[in-house]
Amino acid sequence: MTIRIPMMGEIAPSFWARTTHGEVNFPKDYEGKWVIFFSHPGDFTPVCTTEFMVFAKMHAEFRQLNTELLGLSVDSVQSHISWLCSIKEKVEFNGISGVDVEFPIVEDKGLSIVKKYGMLQPSENKRYMRDIQYIQADKATDENEIINTQPVRGIFIIDPQSRIRYIAFYPLSNGRNLDEIKRILQAIQKTDSQNVDTPVNWNPGDDVIVRTPLSYEDAKKRMEDKELKCSEWYICLKEDKS
Repeated sequence: MTIRIPMMGEIAPSFWARTTHGEVNFPKDYEGKWVIFFSHPGDFTPVCTTEFMVFAKMHAEFRQLNTELLGLSVDSVQSHISWLCSIKEKVEFNGISGVDVEFPIVEDKGLSIVKKYGMLQPSENKRYMRDIQYIQADKATDENEIINTQPVRGIFIIDPQSRIRYIAFYPLSNGRNLDEIKRILQAIQKTDSQNVDTPVNWNPGDDVIVRTPLSYEDAKKRMEDKELKCSEWYICLKEDKS
């Protein structure tokens, strides 16, 4: 199976789908907003459940950044609804309980969306199935059917012009770090708004990197600029005053 992962800078592949909040025409319905679009292997799975609970808790924080959340799994809308009811009524994780997931979850039973976004990765599925010994001789379920329909944990940050700005894929067995997702979103937004770069482990309020000069004259000038922190002509930082 050959599946292409869309590249950063490309327009996000479009789709129409049913969700837990009605129909969605993506990315058109989200023009003017940032979007975190993320996939899950399936409903009622423990790692996914912890992620959804923390995403829901952080929903308001993302909205303050003009960012909407959009989840996806290949299960039906009815299955999504049942799963969300279970999370709200029964599940507790790290002191979090009674969580109401208020962002949409996309239904993709036909796998058309996960294929457009490169979320089906059979080799990872096979490895995961071997590790957890999910398929046993006495089970009637076909192994290849599960492998071919279970998307990995993909995540895409899409900007207000519908362009993909960040892509990450996570193992089926391990949850994402949502603080890092928020951090990289803020870093990209900082780059767009101020035409600067961000150094390793940057967080809001930290110094930012002034972009590399394109001429010898500019390189000399920046070394003389008292507002910049230059250890060499090609690496100059400045205080983030915003």
